Amino acid sequence: MTSLSLLTAAATATAGFSPIGLFLQADIVVKAVIIGLILASIWTWAIIISFVVRISSIRRKTKEFEREFWKTEDIDGFVKTRTKNKLPIAQVLASAVTEWRHSTSGKRIDREGTRERLGAVMNTTIAHEIDKLSERLNFLATTGSVAPFVGLFGTVWGIMRSFTAIAAEQNSTLAVVAPGIAEALFATAIGLFAAIPAVIAYNRFAHRLNQHEARLGRFADGFHATLSRELEKDA
Repeated sequence: MTSLSLLTAAATATAGFSPIGLFLQADIVVKAVIIGLILASIWTWAIIISFVVRISSIRRKTKEFEREFWKTEDIDGFVKTRTKNKLPIAQVLASAVTEWRHSTSGKRIDREGTRERLGAVMNTTIAHEIDKLSERLNFLATTGSVAPFVGLFGTVWGIMRSFTAIAAEQNSTLAVVAPGIAEALFATAIGLFAAIPAVIAYNRFAHRLNQHEARLGRFADGFHATLSRELEKDA
């Protein structure tokens, strides 16, 4: 084959190498892989955006809540007006106050038992609230670990299709080989496009959740100390 023929074949093949062209000329298996990865990528970005908005709002409101709580001199009044809030820190406070009232409602108060129950209740509430915040992050972890392999499956399938075309036409020119190879690489690229943001976001969000859990733990420790001092006053 002359150089002019090779250039002509390459130009013809390149004409269909746009993302849409690659998708349209792919077979049903590669199309299914690409569609699945694109949907996973869209859902991944939806989770990322919604989580950033949500955790930023929670962190800001938590700082305000905590600052106002430690400044107040009327804890009972604060509890009545603020524990209906759906913030995780408000739920921790509400659970501690509920347990405090139950444990100190009798004539005889088990001080050590009350301290232990208060700590256990607040720790359980913190764990529950963090689980609620992280419930959709599992999808990011799954996408980050699975998407590259799904894209690799599309790659293998595209290469197999290229070899089949070579065997059928007994021709290994660029025009025969290139489409299947391009589809294979396109599937791999989409897999990485879905996986990379998912992995980065999951690691970043896990770090933020750990920070928030530590903040709730410090608040719980401080409130636990306050209630312990109240128990000592009644001794």
